Amino acid sequence: MNKKWLAASLALLLLLSACGQSSGGDAATSGSASSDSSTTTDSSTSDTASEDASSEDSSSEGTEAVLDTSDMFTDRDYETDYDESSAVAITLNGDSASCDSSTVTVSGSTVTITEAGVYLLSGTLSDGMIIVEATNQDKVQLVLNGVSINSEASAAIYVLQADKVFITTAAGTENTLTNGGEFVAIDENNIDVVIFSKDDLTLNGEGALTIESPAGHGVVTKDDLVVTSGTYVISCASQGLNGKQSVRIAGGTFTITAGKDGIHSEDDDDGSLGYVYILDGDFTIEAEGDGISAGNCMQIDGGTFAITAGGGSANGSQSSSSYYGRFGGRGGMSSGTATDTSTDSTSMKGIKAAFSITISGGTFTIDSADDAVHSNTSIIVTAGTFTIATGDDGFHADETLSVQGGTITITESYEGLEALDLEISGGEITLTASDDGLNAAGGTDSSGYDGRDTMFGGGFSTSSSNGTIVISGGTIYIQAGGDGIDANGSILISGGYTVVCGPTTGDTATLDYDTTATITGGTFIGTGAYTMAQTFSDCQQGVVAVSVGSQEAGTAITLTDADGSVLFSYAPELDFAVVILSSADIVSGESYTITVGSQTGDVTAS
Repeated sequence: MNKKWLAASLALLLLLSACGQSSGGDAATSGSASSDSSTTTDSSTSDTASEDASSEDSSSEGTEAVLDTSDMFTDRDYETDYDESSAVAITLNGDSASCDSSTVTVSGSTVTITEAGVYLLSGTLSDGMIIVEATNQDKVQLVLNGVSINSEASAAIYVLQADKVFITTAAGTENTLTNGGEFVAIDENNIDVVIFSKDDLTLNGEGALTIESPAGHGVVTKDDLVVTSGTYVISCASQGLNGKQSVRIAGGTFTITAGKDGIHSEDDDDGSLGYVYILDGDFTIEAEGDGISAGNCMQIDGGTFAITAGGGSANGSQSSSSYYGRFGGRGGMSSGTATDTSTDSTSMKGIKAAFSITISGGTFTIDSADDAVHSNTSIIVTAGTFTIATGDDGFHADETLSVQGGTITITESYEGLEALDLEISGGEITLTASDDGLNAAGGTDSSGYDGRDTMFGGGFSTSSSNGTIVISGGTIYIQAGGDGIDANGSILISGGYTVVCGPTTGDTATLDYDTTATITGGTFIGTGAYTMAQTFSDCQQGVVAVSVGSQEAGTAITLTDADGSVLFSYAPELDFAVVILSSADIVSGESYTITVGSQTGDVTAS
């Protein structure tokens, strides 16, 4: 009796949405089943070579930097040694300072350095500052040898002019730079930071530096900010590290607590600049704004990152209902939430760039109120380990998101991976989403987090049915509260191992697409709701798509062939009413036996 009931259900679903050749859809490409397949630095000898580390891409709107990482760091950026016998010694004495060199002037508690050289600082200034005012061709190295400098109303270190300044922490020393809580102008420059430089600035060393800025930023330079080594603890009301033209980090240990962004680069004057490059380092960032933000592009090749942005995922506003805010019709999409589009809204993303983000390595733990990784253009991930909890999307790109490798675990999200065009060719992806698992959206990006910023513009275009999801490799597990794989356009699966575990509530579906869903290779296992169920519209390998009535989570599903060989064995973690199976082992037109719990029936693959 059970077998007869199941067989009737199978026939019903197959009649409604049988896999077949679709007219007018994307051309199918041939493929076969596949399994999951899966830093260097060149220092220039010229210290000014790094100025040419970006070039213009005239094809983009605005100007996007193309990073030449071989020129990011010079030999001298890495140098932490100094000759103490030839260095100029500056002794800080509470409310005064002393120095025997003619290249240094002391006025009360203000020390001014006027020429190139190495300066060794020690002692304490209770309310004073170090000013570098050399020529624009001078390179100045400040060695902090156990100093404590507080400036009640300005920067502790102020680089007014130089070619480049190096701030080096001496090995084994603890150093502290602080501001007293207000900033009073001393010239035409707006100084609201503990270390402020109008020119290139490099931080390095084998010691530690603590920066406290209760009313402003931690470190700001109007040119390039480079860090190659050292230990830094930064607590500030605004941004922790800010390089207008670029932020480049080759190493170091960073603990940053920021009232705005942890690390930020943006250049309104030159669209080819304002980028972030990270080769390595150990980062613990707690930011009320973004963890790491670039007004241009960002490249991360390595490092260890623990980022909390905007109070974390618990502070995100997830909008979902029994209809998951998305189904105004079978291909329609409503926003599901009122979006804050004011320019005053705060961005609370883990990693964000206005242009491309490229990640080729690193270990990332991100807890963000808004998107964990966000680009207004494209994201490419080739390697890295990610553990993500977010109040909105795990990864979001307005244009293309390409996952080619790495291990991505998204424990909490509104949508897991979202882009206009989503490509997965490798890697291991495990994600949990309260709405869609994978989403190719052709409408405005207004789901999830209410405080979405407009700082860099962005957002999907208002067109529809032009999104694509292409899976050619990788191992993917999706547990979704909405649609498992949702394309406002087309879906193509040609490889990889994909499992979708969807709910039975609301107008949700294992697969949801506007135009075509094609499978030519790989393995697909999907479960979910029946009401809005779709299966593949075009297939070049066998597909079994059946309705099985209401089944509880954990109910075993088994598919066997005519010889009794088990092709699939799976127990979904959520309740389900539909099962969709496909692999190279399933042959269209042949008969198979499917068992769901205690029920067994025969089905012919389409």
